[in-house]
Amino acid sequence: MTDNTEPKAYSTREAAKLLDVSLRTVQLWVESGVLEAWKTVGGHRRVSPESVQKLLASRKPSRNGQRGALTVLVAEDDPVLLNLYQHKISAWEPPVKLLTASGGYEAMISIGEQKPDVLVADLMMPYVDGFRMLRTLEEHPGATKTAIIVVTALSDEEIQKRGGIPANIEILRKPVDFEELENKVRALAARGQTA
Repeated sequence: MTDNTEPKAYSTREAAKLLDVSLRTVQLWVESGVLEAWKTVGGHRRVSPESVQKLLASRKPSRNGQRGALTVLVAEDDPVLLNLYQHKISAWEPPVKLLTASGGYEAMISIGEQKPDVLVADLMMPYVDGFRMLRTLEEHPGATKTAIIVVTALSDEEIQKRGGIPANIEILRKPVDFEELENKVRALAARGQTA
């Protein structure tokens, strides 16, 4: 006789396999509260089956209303770095739909038209820079539910001198750690879809 009942908890490895993500992504989701979990007496994480099932159910439609891949918009004015983003992100599993913009103005148009799940934006761009773009998006909160990650070489002090950025925006430092970027993108998208 087989037992078809749901387990009381998953290991992080089991959760990663079920969610089709890396072990590190599950660990980050646990740390950020996307997945409910606790530690055993031995120090091992156990993940709530309910939170895994909830996340699986929520991942089916993307935030832009279409079924399929997570949509990521990268706003970067440096063509060499933009090409590197395209190369690295195209290798992510499961794959994502990648949109690109060479500046803040183009990114805002793309956000309005494409409604990406996550925006990855450089702060220092010509014409409409990342700071101005973020202020514009903040003034119109109903315009987008897009999660935002800024990528910058600026220090926290330099960011504050230029007016700062909203507290709910993730910051990633240059040079870009693409594994960390992928984990942040997937965690933000999952958090947004389960909210």
